[in-house]
Amino acid sequence: MYHEPVLLKETIDGLNIDPHGIYVDATFGGGGHARAILDHLTTGRLFAFDQDDDSIQNAPEDNRFLLINANFKYIKNFLRYYNAVPVNGILADLGVSSHQLNSPERGFSTRYDGDLDMKMDTRKSLDGKYIINNYPEDKLKMIFSSYGEIKNAFRLAAIIVSSRQKQEISTTDQLCEIALTLAPRGKENKYLAKVFQALRIEVNKEMDALRSFLIKSDEILVKGGRLVIIAYHSLEDRLVKNFIRTGDFTGRQKKDFFGNVLTNFKVVTKKPVVPDENELQANPRSRSAKLRIGEKI
Repeated sequence: MYHEPVLLKETIDGLNIDPHGIYVDATFGGGGHARAILDHLTTGRLFAFDQDDDSIQNAPEDNRFLLINANFKYIKNFLRYYNAVPVNGILADLGVSSHQLNSPERGFSTRYDGDLDMKMDTRKSLDGKYIINNYPEDKLKMIFSSYGEIKNAFRLAAIIVSSRQKQEISTTDQLCEIALTLAPRGKENKYLAKVFQALRIEVNKEMDALRSFLIKSDEILVKGGRLVIIAYHSLEDRLVKNFIRTGDFTGRQKKDFFGNVLTNFKVVTKKPVVPDENELQANPRSRSAKLRIGEKI
């Protein structure tokens, strides 16, 4: 079961679809957003990306559609290969799918015991188990502090290193048991979610991939084309917001001689678009979603 597409109407409206244009769904997953885009195309084409092999089974049979089984950071390389540059719109929904969370053997969820895997691309070798059992303490601290924004990251790294010296940490339950000894009372689930988020980001090098994807998206969008991104945590959202507003991931403004901000995008959404009450009721996993839209200028 893949999750319901988040902010579906807002996404389609944000793309401002030209029925004859070329569009990209950079995070295909269950294909909910992709099918909605196809519904708005006539002679246009849709290219989709997903590095997870499981997503292939969801690909619609449509001669206007092509699913590319690769990380979205390679968006420019593949679209140039298929002679599909420039494009009219790009969508990325950066969330983990319900299918991934509900597959215990993938190791994404704190709710099921399974191997400490967490690979989006199962062809890769680096997994959560290797990181937890082999990374030095200072690097573990950096991961939990930077990617999970965990305040006691130093203590967490230390207790993991101490625990692994006694026994290999190979399952999600083992990691949860260790992390729970440091979780704030009443916020155990939120703490575990941050631990798993940090580890997943490191396994999949998600922040590096997102930076590369945003830069390449800027390079292949046609003037007036739309970049629509749904983020689920502050690290991703901050990168997206800064990039659209200033063209710089740190948010540092570059100005010309006359004081005009040098950026390649017009901000379409001054504030992020979030799910309404009806969507939150129907799909609780959408609660942290923030959608931002930039228009290429």
